[in-house]
Amino acid sequence: MSFRLRLTLLTAAAVAVAAIGASVAIYLVVQDQLIKQVDDTLAKTAVIGGPGRGGPFGDRGPQLVTGRQDVFGQIVDSNGNIIQADLGVALPSLVTQDVKDVASGKRDGFLATATSQDYRIRVLVRPISNGRALEVAKSLEDIDGALAQTRITLAEFAIAAIVLAALLGLLIARTALAPVKRLTTTVEEVTRTRDLSRRVAARGRDELSRLGTSFDAMLGQLETSLRSQRQLVSDASHELRTPLTALRTNLELLERGQPADPIERQQLLGDLVVQMERLTTLVGDLIEVARDEETPMPFEELRLDEVVAEVVDDMKMRYPKVRFAVAASPTTVNGVKVRVSRAITNLLDNAAKWSPPGALVEVSVANGEVSVRDHGPGVAAEDASRVFDRFWRSNDARHLPGSGLGLSIVKDVAEAHGGSVTLERPSDGGARFRLRLGGV
Repeated sequence: MSFRLRLTLLTAAAVAVAAIGASVAIYLVVQDQLIKQVDDTLAKTAVIGGPGRGGPFGDRGPQLVTGRQDVFGQIVDSNGNIIQADLGVALPSLVTQDVKDVASGKRDGFLATATSQDYRIRVLVRPISNGRALEVAKSLEDIDGALAQTRITLAEFAIAAIVLAALLGLLIARTALAPVKRLTTTVEEVTRTRDLSRRVAARGRDELSRLGTSFDAMLGQLETSLRSQRQLVSDASHELRTPLTALRTNLELLERGQPADPIERQQLLGDLVVQMERLTTLVGDLIEVARDEETPMPFEELRLDEVVAEVVDDMKMRYPKVRFAVAASPTTVNGVKVRVSRAITNLLDNAAKWSPPGALVEVSVANGEVSVRDHGPGVAAEDASRVFDRFWRSNDARHLPGSGLGLSIVKDVAEAHGGSVTLERPSDGGARFRLRLGGV
């Protein structure tokens, strides 16, 4: 059963319950009012027709006990004998033990509904003088007829309401589920074509429109992620091709015994080592970039100045010809140590690569920020906007080792920690990078 049909049936069922409940309530109110009118008539008749109140009966022997053509009356004694009845027509079936008790004074008067000759009648019994009771009764035939017509009318109303509710429910379900249908169609198209550029294009501010808008946003994120992954794979394959080609060429030369000259052979072996280092660095950076797609690692409280000190000690061993000057004050951040350490390593590695022998790399740590300043050639103005792009390398950097991913990894780490990384171009040359981490 479709959701639209279920919604239509539920709407019709809800209206049916309401219509039937209202019909029953109306019927009970009408029945109560009609019976109350009969009871009022009987009560007035019993008062008017009572002895000592100027009633039509007494010692003269009235023709009508009640004085009304539409209300029957009879007088009963405590033994159940009918002393007098309208038009001389007694109804012994109305003389019950309760009536005798009223005549003998054992109980008060009462109202009741009885059946006589297959007709329902309403009976009022009241005590009168000399151990007698007055019974007045009125037929409910007209009332029952009116109630029967009322039942038919209310049933027709309930049926009409249910049919109308079903039609309106179908219309409402069709209108309400139109956004869901568009969403379903879009999902099916994306599943079939794998085209993440499709959109639901929902309009409005209701819940279904918000669902469509959220789905469009999700598709946008997936499209961006997929495009980024494809670009990463394309760029990585291009970057991997160069060192692999060089390695294969040099190994083939060595396999053929070339070059024969020992000096050239040593240079070839050195080139092999350089290409292997470049390949290793590239693979490590690719793994670091791929971590963005993994489940985030738990954050912990870090002493940023101590992390920087550990990285600087490692850099001094890797770049013995470069001097590192550190000015640090105790500062604490929340982060993933291995990722923060990698970002700082990349900044220092970049500064050391561009520093001439004997040059100074200045490192400062304070208030959740790491500043790295080198005194190399600096960054050209036209290249400043691209230094954090993946696999981007300036023309001057082609001869240096690296993958083109180092600074982009720094940017990813900074953003993952709620911070940022910026480039400054000092007037006296060189470059300064500021890594700011959130969660101080």
